[in-house]
Amino acid sequence: MATGALTGAKALSAASLNTSSGRDTASRKLIVTGGHPGDPEYGCGGTIARLTSLGHKVTLLYLNNGAWQQISAATRISEAKKACAILGADSRYAGQVNGNAIVDNAHYEEFKKLIEAENPDAVFTHWPIDNHADHRAIANLTYEAWKQLNQRFSLYYYEVSDGDDTNQFPAPTHYVDITTVEDKKQAACYAHASQDPKYFFALQDTVAQFRGLQCRSKRAEAFLLQLGSATDVLRSLQIVLSG
Repeated sequence: MATGALTGAKALSAASLNTSSGRDTASRKLIVTGGHPGDPEYGCGGTIARLTSLGHKVTLLYLNNGAWQQISAATRISEAKKACAILGADSRYAGQVNGNAIVDNAHYEEFKKLIEAENPDAVFTHWPIDNHADHRAIANLTYEAWKQLNQRFSLYYYEVSDGDDTNQFPAPTHYVDITTVEDKKQAACYAHASQDPKYFFALQDTVAQFRGLQCRSKRAEAFLLQLGSATDVLRSLQIVLSG
């Protein structure tokens, strides 16, 4: 599992959400991109739940609909709809095929237009060193959109199934305490019933407990802010707090 130092990173105290310490309360639009339905939920479902509870609009943008062998697109889309409802988020699809991701100039342009149309304040995506080609693809497409759109939104990387998928995640720049919404995150992950949630949630929960130890909370999710981002939306919302 990847490690990360607390020094210089940020951690959210659950008790700080309802304080009047100058938090930016303006509603923001955020996108979480993922290779498949379930990836954003596992990687940052707790953070999504916290953001939507504050009134921010969050869209989960999946590279493909997750259909694979005997598991139909209808099943995966239905599961994603349930998961998004639990988290208070919306869902969209980039229209690619599970296990056959394409990253070329045409798809860079197409994906950029999807992001541009949403005009987000921040986008979260997979850390690009990952064992799954679809995860690497969505990270590359997201980064290219960020670059082509003049780095105008905050870009953050998240981790999912460390060791199985994410590899070599660097020292995080931000932590979000998800202790108070862990049950909501678990319910969203378990909504993907066709995807062996018992195994994958246990794996991700180990990551959350480890990140919690790093920022002195019970469970946390870790993020890395892309250098060059015009803003740091998480900090402006006081979703992160100095550890």
